[in-house]
Amino acid sequence: MRTFYDEKSVIDFGYELSSYLFENSVITLSGDLGAGKTTFTKGIGKGLDIKKIINSPTFTIVKIYQGRLPLYHFDAYRLENHDEELGFEEMFEGGGVSVIEWAEFIGDILPVERLEINISIQDDNSRVFTFRPIGKQYEDIVKEIDSDENHIRHI
Repeated sequence: MRTFYDEKSVIDFGYELSSYLFENSVITLSGDLGAGKTTFTKGIGKGLDIKKIINSPTFTIVKIYQGRLPLYHFDAYRLENHDEELGFEEMFEGGGVSVIEWAEFIGDILPVERLEINISIQDDNSRVFTFRPIGKQYEDIVKEIDSDENHIRHI
């Protein structure tokens, strides 16, 4: 678990995490509206050398950004009970990094291995990030980050 008290710290942590990511990485983000999912994704994009402004893909469902690895930024919020084939699986295997906000709405098509991150808002308005790595590569990422900061709790 990591706790952040301002937007810059959330972006900086996304930047830090990006250095551990690899082709076909999948990061799922859950948490309340306004918890910092898109802000965190901005940090990942910064670490992937993306120059464009990253904003929420709420109305487009997915935005693609080019950097040292492509970033596929999904917002699955509007996809609850959606049965159409949307082609997301091809993006998950497209050689980039997939960051999926509201991933619980497309859980049936998510890759088995992924890093799940829950962001919760505390009474003091801080953000707490809790990690659930699924798969050895993601367990290794969390261990690496854990060795740098003893704030991550494995769930």
